[in-house]
Amino acid sequence: MIKEDATSIAQPPVAQLGKYNFTLPIKHLDWTHNLIIMQQVKDICARYWYMVQSITSHWSKRYLQEAIKLDDYSKHGALANNFTETLPAPEARDVKSMLKDPYIFDMLTFTDPYNERDVEIGLVRHVEKFLVEMGAGFAFMGRQYHIEVSGDDYYIDILMYNAFLHRYLVIELKNTEFMPEYIGKLNFYCSAVDDILCREGDNRTIGLLLCKSKDRIKAEYALRDIQKPIGISDYELGQALPKDFRGSLPTIEEIEKELEFNGQ
Repeated sequence: MIKEDATSIAQPPVAQLGKYNFTLPIKHLDWTHNLIIMQQVKDICARYWYMVQSITSHWSKRYLQEAIKLDDYSKHGALANNFTETLPAPEARDVKSMLKDPYIFDMLTFTDPYNERDVEIGLVRHVEKFLVEMGAGFAFMGRQYHIEVSGDDYYIDILMYNAFLHRYLVIELKNTEFMPEYIGKLNFYCSAVDDILCREGDNRTIGLLLCKSKDRIKAEYALRDIQKPIGISDYELGQALPKDFRGSLPTIEEIEKELEFNGQ
């Protein structure tokens, strides 16, 4: 008879969740969210992660499905950054948990070529959904936020402030894949915000570069000797309907006429 040592007995899957440092939310998911997670996610740790994110970030059913499709669970924490090198350990941990990769702006769809200014305008028009996607504690400070340095004018794509972490977040949007030269401009903006906008009690400004895609090795090289805390993340937009498919759909006017006809 083999005597089993306590350490040789595998923990049940739920017990293993502790190593992921999750905080169990008090609220509960509705039935639809639970059904999506149970049907589309097989890993128990991933299921729990999607449950927590859905509750704490107020994910809609559509957003949850898109997050699962893009495998956000595996990508979470993959944000390219230099926080460990530029911030004290507790602050670095908090900032990492605040930011993510990728961001999904499913409220925006474009059928024609677009640039970062189009994305900026779209996010401002949907600022409430934008704040939900960014996470808890964020306040929107402005788009094309003006600062003056040595008599010259500069405009930050999007400026935010996190009330929990007491720090500004400078966001630069790029409608291209990551390029190393983008970091220099973002580093400059973070320095300027620290000197011009920060008040007593504010922590160091952090920068977030949002690109359509990035090569992680290039991103890590670009951040290696940067002194300001900066993260680099991808972003995804909502999927617009293909033109052929859109052409086969009825217009609003046709739907209204059909409803009027059926109501007679």
